Amino acid sequence: MPIENRNLLGAYLRDRRGRLDPAALGFPIGRRRTPGLRREEVAQRANISPTWYTWLEQGRGGAPSADVLNRIAGGLMLTESEREHLFLLGLGRPPEVRYRAAEGVTPRLQRLLDALEVSPAFIKTATWDVLAWNRAAAAVLTDYGALPPEGRNILRLIFCDPRIRARQHDWEGVARFVVGAFRADAARAGAVSEVGELVDELCRLSPEFRALWHDNDVHAHGEGLKRLRHPVLGLIELEYSAFVVDGRPDLGMVVYQPVTSSDADRIRAMLVAAAPVPGERRS
Repeated sequence: MPIENRNLLGAYLRDRRGRLDPAALGFPIGRRRTPGLRREEVAQRANISPTWYTWLEQGRGGAPSADVLNRIAGGLMLTESEREHLFLLGLGRPPEVRYRAAEGVTPRLQRLLDALEVSPAFIKTATWDVLAWNRAAAAVLTDYGALPPEGRNILRLIFCDPRIRARQHDWEGVARFVVGAFRADAARAGAVSEVGELVDELCRLSPEFRALWHDNDVHAHGEGLKRLRHPVLGLIELEYSAFVVDGRPDLGMVVYQPVTSSDADRIRAMLVAAAPVPGERRS
Protein backbone atom coordinates (compact mmCIF):
# COMPACT_ATOMS: atom_id res chain seq x y z
CA MET A 1 0.00 0.00 0.00
CA PRO A 2 1.44 3.45 -0.89
CA ILE A 3 2.53 5.31 2.22
CA GLU A 4 0.23 8.26 1.44
CA ASN A 5 -2.78 5.94 1.70
CA ARG A 6 -1.80 4.36 4.99
CA ASN A 7 -3.30 5.27 8.34
CA LEU A 8 -0.03 6.37 9.91
CA LEU A 9 -1.70 7.69 13.07
CA GLY A 10 -3.50 4.41 13.67
CA ALA A 11 -0.34 2.39 13.07
CA TYR A 12 1.58 4.54 15.52
CA LEU A 13 -1.10 4.22 18.21
CA ARG A 14 -1.24 0.45 17.82
CA ASP A 15 2.54 0.20 18.04
CA ARG A 16 2.74 2.37 21.20
CA ARG A 17 -0.03 0.55 23.09
CA GLY A 18 1.55 -2.76 22.11
CA ARG A 19 4.68 -1.80 24.04
CA LEU A 20 2.96 -1.18 27.39
CA ASP A 21 2.81 -3.78 30.14
CA PRO A 22 -0.82 -4.31 31.31
CA ALA A 23 0.20 -5.77 34.66
CA ALA A 24 2.52 -2.84 35.44
CA LEU A 25 -0.39 -0.48 34.79
CA GLY A 26 -2.83 -2.40 36.99
CA PHE A 27 -4.78 -4.28 34.32
CA PRO A 28 -5.45 -8.04 34.56
CA ILE A 29 -3.36 -10.03 32.12
CA GLY A 30 -5.91 -12.74 31.31
CA ARG A 31 -5.95 -14.05 27.77
CA ARG A 32 -4.75 -11.45 25.26
CA ARG A 33 -4.51 -11.97 21.55
CA THR A 34 -1.76 -9.37 21.19
CA PRO A 35 0.88 -7.86 23.50
CA GLY A 36 0.27 -4.61 25.29
CA LEU A 37 -2.92 -2.80 26.25
CA ARG A 38 -6.34 -3.26 24.73
CA ARG A 39 -7.99 -0.30 23.00
CA GLU A 40 -10.51 0.16 25.78
CA GLU A 41 -7.69 0.22 28.34
CA VAL A 42 -5.92 3.01 26.48
CA ALA A 43 -9.23 4.87 26.27
CA GLN A 44 -9.73 4.41 30.01
CA ARG A 45 -6.27 5.76 30.80
CA ALA A 46 -6.81 8.69 28.41
CA ASN A 47 -10.33 9.36 29.73
CA ILE A 48 -11.90 9.29 26.27
CA SER A 49 -14.59 7.19 24.61
CA PRO A 50 -13.45 3.66 23.65
CA THR A 51 -15.40 4.06 20.41
CA TRP A 52 -13.63 7.31 19.57
CA TYR A 53 -10.24 5.79 20.30
CA THR A 54 -11.07 2.77 18.12
CA TRP A 55 -12.06 5.08 15.29
CA LEU A 56 -8.73 6.90 15.59
CA GLU A 57 -6.82 3.65 15.20
CA GLN A 58 -9.02 2.73 12.24
CA GLY A 59 -8.59 6.10 10.53
CA ARG A 60 -12.22 7.14 11.01
CA GLY A 61 -13.96 10.11 12.61
CA GLY A 62 -11.81 12.96 11.32
CA ALA A 63 -8.94 14.81 12.97
CA PRO A 64 -8.68 14.57 16.77
CA SER A 65 -8.44 17.68 18.92
CA ALA A 66 -5.23 18.73 20.66
CA ASP A 67 -6.85 17.91 24.00
CA VAL A 68 -7.61 14.34 22.88
CA LEU A 69 -4.06 13.86 21.61
CA ASN A 70 -2.63 15.15 24.87
CA ARG A 71 -4.81 12.71 26.80
CA ILE A 72 -3.74 9.84 24.58
CA ALA A 73 -0.08 10.84 24.93
CA GLY A 74 -0.49 10.67 28.70
CA GLY A 75 -2.35 7.37 28.54
CA LEU A 76 0.34 5.82 26.37
CA MET A 77 3.14 7.34 28.51
CA LEU A 78 4.75 8.99 25.50
CA THR A 79 7.98 10.94 25.77
CA GLU A 80 8.08 14.56 24.56
CA SER A 81 9.53 13.46 21.22
CA GLU A 82 6.85 10.77 20.85
CA ARG A 83 4.14 13.26 21.80
CA GLU A 84 5.38 15.66 19.14
CA HIS A 85 5.31 12.87 16.56
CA LEU A 86 1.74 12.00 17.60
CA PHE A 87 0.66 15.60 16.96
CA LEU A 88 2.40 15.70 13.59
CA LEU A 89 0.55 12.56 12.53
CA GLY A 90 -2.80 13.60 13.99
CA LEU A 91 -2.90 17.33 13.26
CA GLY A 92 0.00 18.00 10.91
CA ARG A 93 1.70 20.33 13.41
CA PRO A 94 3.73 20.03 16.62
CA PRO A 95 1.99 20.49 19.98
CA GLU A 96 1.96 23.74 21.87
CA VAL A 97 5.27 24.11 23.66
CA ARG A 98 5.32 23.29 27.37
CA TYR A 99 7.89 25.39 29.15
CA ARG A 100 10.01 23.70 31.79
CA ALA A 101 12.58 25.55 33.84
CA ALA A 102 16.10 24.27 33.38
CA GLU A 103 18.32 23.52 36.38
CA GLY A 104 21.56 22.83 34.55
CA VAL A 105 23.16 21.30 31.49
CA THR A 106 24.44 17.82 30.77
CA PRO A 107 28.16 17.05 31.11
CA ARG A 108 28.23 16.49 27.35
CA LEU A 109 27.02 20.04 26.68
CA GLN A 110 29.59 21.44 29.10
CA ARG A 111 32.35 19.48 27.35
CA LEU A 112 31.19 20.95 24.04
CA LEU A 113 31.49 24.46 25.47
CA ASP A 114 34.93 23.71 26.91
CA ALA A 115 36.17 22.40 23.55
CA LEU A 116 35.72 25.87 22.05
CA GLU A 117 39.09 27.17 23.22
CA VAL A 118 39.06 30.79 21.98
CA SER A 119 35.36 31.08 21.12
CA PRO A 120 33.27 32.49 23.99
CA ALA A 121 30.16 30.31 24.31
CA PHE A 122 27.35 29.82 26.78
CA ILE A 123 24.00 28.06 27.29
CA LYS A 124 21.03 30.24 28.18
CA THR A 125 17.41 29.56 29.10
CA ALA A 126 14.31 31.01 27.45
CA THR A 127 14.31 33.65 30.18
CA TRP A 128 17.92 34.46 29.22
CA ASP A 129 19.57 33.16 32.38
CA VAL A 130 23.08 31.86 31.63
CA LEU A 131 23.35 28.28 32.88
CA ALA A 132 26.80 27.25 31.65
CA TRP A 133 29.77 28.84 29.90
CA ASN A 134 33.36 28.22 28.92
CA ARG A 135 36.61 29.94 29.97
CA ALA A 136 36.61 32.19 26.92
CA ALA A 137 33.13 33.49 27.78
CA ALA A 138 34.19 34.22 31.37
CA ALA A 139 37.26 36.11 30.16
CA VAL A 140 35.83 37.99 27.19
CA LEU A 141 32.14 38.54 28.01
CA THR A 142 31.80 38.53 31.80
CA ASP A 143 32.86 36.34 34.72
CA TYR A 144 29.52 34.59 35.26
CA GLY A 145 31.01 32.46 38.02
CA ALA A 146 31.59 35.54 40.15
CA LEU A 147 27.90 36.45 39.98
CA PRO A 148 25.01 34.97 41.98
CA PRO A 149 22.60 32.87 39.86
CA GLU A 150 20.03 35.67 39.62
CA GLY A 151 22.77 38.02 38.42
CA ARG A 152 23.56 35.85 35.41
CA ASN A 153 20.54 37.07 33.47
CA ILE A 154 21.61 38.71 30.21
CA LEU A 155 18.94 41.39 30.32
CA ARG A 156 19.80 42.38 33.89
CA LEU A 157 23.45 42.65 32.85
CA ILE A 158 22.73 44.73 29.73
CA PHE A 159 20.28 47.13 31.35
CA CYS A 160 21.37 47.26 35.00
CA ASP A 161 25.15 46.74 35.07
CA PRO A 162 27.08 49.93 34.10
CA ARG A 163 30.24 47.90 33.55
CA ILE A 164 28.59 45.64 30.97
CA ARG A 165 26.87 48.63 29.37
CA ALA A 166 30.19 50.42 28.94
CA ARG A 167 31.70 47.41 27.14
CA GLN A 168 29.10 47.52 24.33
CA HIS A 169 30.37 49.37 21.25
CA ASP A 170 26.75 50.20 20.29
CA TRP A 171 24.72 49.82 23.48
CA GLU A 172 21.48 51.18 21.99
CA GLY A 173 21.58 48.73 19.08
CA VAL A 174 22.49 45.83 21.37
CA ALA A 175 19.70 46.71 23.81
CA ARG A 176 17.04 46.91 21.09
CA PHE A 177 18.14 43.61 19.57
CA VAL A 178 18.33 41.82 22.94
CA VAL A 179 14.77 42.82 23.92
CA GLY A 180 13.33 41.70 20.57
CA ALA A 181 15.20 38.39 20.59
CA PHE A 182 14.25 37.76 24.22
CA ARG A 183 10.57 38.31 23.38
CA ALA A 184 10.79 35.81 20.50
CA ASP A 185 12.64 33.19 22.57
CA ALA A 186 10.13 33.36 25.43
CA ALA A 187 7.18 32.92 23.08
CA ARG A 188 8.84 30.06 21.18
CA ALA A 189 9.52 28.19 24.42
CA GLY A 190 6.04 28.78 25.82
CA ALA A 191 7.47 30.88 28.66
CA VAL A 192 5.48 34.10 28.16
CA SER A 193 3.88 33.90 31.61
CA GLU A 194 7.19 32.89 33.26
CA VAL A 195 8.98 36.06 32.05
CA GLY A 196 6.31 38.40 33.43
CA GLU A 197 8.04 38.96 36.77
CA LEU A 198 11.40 39.64 35.10
CA VAL A 199 9.81 42.08 32.64
CA ASP A 200 8.03 43.95 35.45
CA GLU A 201 11.30 44.19 37.40
CA LEU A 202 13.26 45.53 34.42
CA CYS A 203 10.50 48.01 33.55
CA ARG A 204 10.82 49.41 37.09
CA LEU A 205 14.62 49.54 37.06
CA SER A 206 15.29 50.69 33.49
CA PRO A 207 13.32 53.32 31.55
CA GLU A 208 15.20 52.21 28.42
CA PHE A 209 14.01 48.63 28.81
CA ARG A 210 10.44 49.79 29.47
CA ALA A 211 10.40 51.84 26.27
CA LEU A 212 11.89 49.05 24.16
CA TRP A 213 9.54 46.43 25.63
CA HIS A 214 6.51 48.55 24.76
CA ASP A 215 7.76 48.86 21.17
CA ASN A 216 6.84 45.15 20.74
CA ASP A 217 9.71 44.50 18.32
CA VAL A 218 10.63 40.85 17.64
CA HIS A 219 14.02 39.68 16.37
CA ALA A 220 15.48 36.28 15.50
CA HIS A 221 18.72 35.63 17.37
CA GLY A 222 20.32 33.87 14.40
CA GLU A 223 23.75 35.27 13.71
CA GLY A 224 25.51 38.61 13.55
CA LEU A 225 28.48 40.72 14.60
CA LYS A 226 29.29 41.96 18.11
CA ARG A 227 31.86 44.64 18.98
CA LEU A 228 33.17 44.89 22.53
CA ARG A 229 35.44 47.32 24.36
CA HIS A 230 37.38 44.86 26.47
CA PRO A 231 39.52 46.19 29.37
CA VAL A 232 42.47 43.99 28.33
CA LEU A 233 41.92 43.25 24.64
CA GLY A 234 40.64 46.67 23.64
CA LEU A 235 38.14 46.81 20.79
CA ILE A 236 37.38 43.28 19.59
CA GLU A 237 34.98 41.96 16.94
CA LEU A 238 33.15 38.66 17.32
CA GLU A 239 30.78 36.87 14.98
CA TYR A 240 28.02 35.06 16.84
CA SER A 241 25.66 32.22 16.00
CA ALA A 242 22.74 30.97 18.08
CA PHE A 243 21.62 27.34 18.19
CA VAL A 244 18.67 25.57 19.77
CA VAL A 245 19.59 22.60 21.96
CA ASP A 246 17.92 19.56 20.37
CA GLY A 247 14.86 18.47 22.30
CA ARG A 248 15.06 21.47 24.62
CA PRO A 249 13.30 24.53 23.13
CA ASP A 250 13.91 26.26 26.46
CA LEU A 251 17.71 26.15 26.01
CA GLY A 252 19.88 27.91 23.47
CA MET A 253 23.61 27.94 22.82
CA VAL A 254 25.36 31.12 21.66
CA VAL A 255 28.87 30.87 20.21
CA TYR A 256 31.10 33.89 19.50
CA GLN A 257 33.92 33.45 16.98
CA PRO A 258 36.80 35.94 16.73
CA VAL A 259 36.61 37.66 13.35
CA THR A 260 40.36 37.63 12.72
CA SER A 261 43.14 35.22 13.58
CA SER A 262 44.82 38.11 15.38
CA ASP A 263 41.79 38.45 17.70
CA ALA A 264 41.85 34.68 18.30
CA ASP A 265 45.56 34.83 19.19
CA ARG A 266 44.94 37.71 21.61
CA ILE A 267 42.17 35.78 23.37
CA ARG A 268 44.35 32.68 23.58
CA ALA A 269 47.22 34.64 25.07
CA MET A 270 44.93 36.25 27.62
CA LEU A 271 43.52 32.88 28.66
CA VAL A 272 47.00 31.42 29.08
CA ALA A 273 48.06 34.39 31.20
CA ALA A 274 44.88 34.31 33.29
CA ALA A 275 44.59 30.55 33.88
CA PRO A 276 42.63 29.62 35.86
CA VAL A 277 39.96 32.27 35.28
CA PRO A 278 38.50 33.51 38.62
CA GLY A 279 35.00 32.18 39.18
CA GLU A 280 35.34 29.56 36.48
CA ARG A 281 32.52 27.08 36.73
CA ARG A 282 32.04 23.52 35.62
CA SER A 283 28.44 22.28 35.39
